[in-house]
Amino acid sequence: MAPVREVGSKAELEAAAGGARAAAVHFWAAWCEASKQMDEVFAHLAVDFPHAVFLRVEAEEQPEISEAYGVTAVPYFVFLKEGKTVDTLEGANPASLANKVAKLAGPASVAESAVPASLGVAAGPAVLEKVQEMAQQNGASSTSSAEDALNKRLEQLVNSHPVFLFMKGTPEQPRCGFSRKVVDVLKQEGVEFGSFDILTDNDVREGMKKFSNWPTFPQLYCKGELLGGCDIVIAMHESGELKDVFKEHNIPLQPQGSKNEEAVKAKPDTEKSGAVSEPALLTAAQKERLESLVNSSTVMAIIKGTPEEPKCGFSGKLVHILKQEKIPFSSFDILTDDEVRQGLKLLSNWPSYPQLYINGELVGGSDIVMEMHKSGELKKVLSEKGIVAKESLEDRLKALISSAPVMLFMKGTPDAPRCGFSSKVVNALKQAGVSFGAFDILSDEEVRQGLKTYSNWPTFPQLYYKSELIGGCDIVLELEKSGELKSTLSE
Repeated sequence: MAPVREVGSKAELEAAAGGARAAAVHFWAAWCEASKQMDEVFAHLAVDFPHAVFLRVEAEEQPEISEAYGVTAVPYFVFLKEGKTVDTLEGANPASLANKVAKLAGPASVAESAVPASLGVAAGPAVLEKVQEMAQQNGASSTSSAEDALNKRLEQLVNSHPVFLFMKGTPEQPRCGFSRKVVDVLKQEGVEFGSFDILTDNDVREGMKKFSNWPTFPQLYCKGELLGGCDIVIAMHESGELKDVFKEHNIPLQPQGSKNEEAVKAKPDTEKSGAVSEPALLTAAQKERLESLVNSSTVMAIIKGTPEEPKCGFSGKLVHILKQEKIPFSSFDILTDDEVRQGLKLLSNWPSYPQLYINGELVGGSDIVMEMHKSGELKKVLSEKGIVAKESLEDRLKALISSAPVMLFMKGTPDAPRCGFSSKVVNALKQAGVSFGAFDILSDEEVRQGLKTYSNWPTFPQLYYKSELIGGCDIVLELEKSGELKSTLSE
């Protein structure tokens, strides 16, 4: 198997990519399971395309490289020809990765195919199945049967356990503070529950927002009925109402003592007896200091560097989002205090930086904050907690429309359109070499309906340039046919 080369500096990457006709770079992180899965596909593609150079960069360990290539989440892929970036791919999409590599490097050495025929032999049936499955999903149209199938799947999930939690991460390793808080409540109630990590499946994540008519996560269900999100669950728990609901639905509860308190009490005794204690435990003083730090401001960003001079691309991106949202925040530079740097990883159960806290609760890192920012969920959470004034629908639509010079409101995403008209507009823009932002109107019914009134245009897709409506599919195709599309979007 042709090796995938690990890159340790920006100069090394530029030298390797600059001297190659075609190069593909995978930005990854050791803690990210999606990165590991995509790295398997990436390694096997190196076999099918031996004339291209395949490079790997550990994103958080190489912030200079990550910042230079605009990396804000992993997995992330950059495709270069003679050292110049020609394409990128964000997220775990094996089919898109195979297609983009094939487009970059030309036909595979063993087959003339956009998705290499040898991938099944080289990568094994599991990877081939994943590529074929993702390719089918990317090619699927927004048919009623597909929507019915998703709704049926969601219904099966919410009814799969008497108590079911849609969360970020797993009960053992929550990926946001709100999810962790609900898990803690359920454990204190002594109730058994099923869970689903919405970060692993975007169809479920976006589908549940519509299915439950609830825009944020976590979401807690009891006997197939939505109870609510983090704030509601905590309020019900504190008032005793949550326990009453469980009893009313004949859900067994197992009273549990506080294992954490027992562990804290037992720790001094084990230390006195000479027993070896767990190295991952924080002392009471350390925990108090860290909790005081994350609660020292309503919105607290734990970053590398300062807001004026971030020391890594991820921290810079987080600061940029907070400033763009006009959110007042404080920050702490973890590069100045290693005790805080290592301790917060244990307190938050979050292995990397930056970390964003709201009212002392972890929201997540740069990738999750970026997703929340793009979807509008970040502003919703902040307005619900009274940190920022609630944004009107008109203001939100204006912000979305102006978020990119060329902005497309479509069904699906540019990599996976969910209707033929959206697909045609995406293809026209790509063929014209026009960079554009996009918003999936299937992910937000409020935006979908509001934009019809705002633009006085009843259908989708809708294309905007400098916040002005250009039109829908027919107008875009007419501009493409007349050769005026690129000039219209660059005036």
